[in-house]
Amino acid sequence: MPTSSALSTRVLLTCAAIGVATGILSATAGYLSVPISAAIPVLYGLILGAQVLPGVIAQALLRLPWVALMTHLMGALVSSALAPQWTGRFLGAAILIGGIQEGVAAITRYRRWEPWRFVVSALLIGAVLAATIGLAADVGRFEPWAQLVYVGFFLVSPVAWTLVGLAIGAALRRAGVARTRTPR
Repeated sequence: MPTSSALSTRVLLTCAAIGVATGILSATAGYLSVPISAAIPVLYGLILGAQVLPGVIAQALLRLPWVALMTHLMGALVSSALAPQWTGRFLGAAILIGGIQEGVAAITRYRRWEPWRFVVSALLIGAVLAATIGLAADVGRFEPWAQLVYVGFFLVSPVAWTLVGLAIGAALRRAGVARTRTPR
């Protein structure tokens, strides 16, 4: 991989491709969140965890600074085209989740790409989302067991989706998607 932090055209196109695929998934999750939140609100965290995929796949594949945030933003644009009523939500989630993923990677100086580092990001994202959305959704009105399940799903789901993203990123690396250009 290039040692430069510059986002080359190749890197940007890779981020865009990941963003399109995950943006479609995110829009679908957005549409599913309405009936799930209305019928079984404790399950909302399971759906929201899929939002970690763009950054996880991009970082696992490319191992460069800024690719998580860039891919999240591209995915948010695709999601917004498919579900414009949630544009603000998609862009806010892209900045928050991509920012946390970039922050954790920056703390490790973009040199640690082991699964544990991604899991730390996922747990941090889950905790932030559980706290903020839990307040907005007034989770205190739930029975204690439902509060525990609600928060638990917000923590478990990003980790599970992170493991899926790591598998996708690894498969793409094996397929040669991230191969470096040989200097002439």
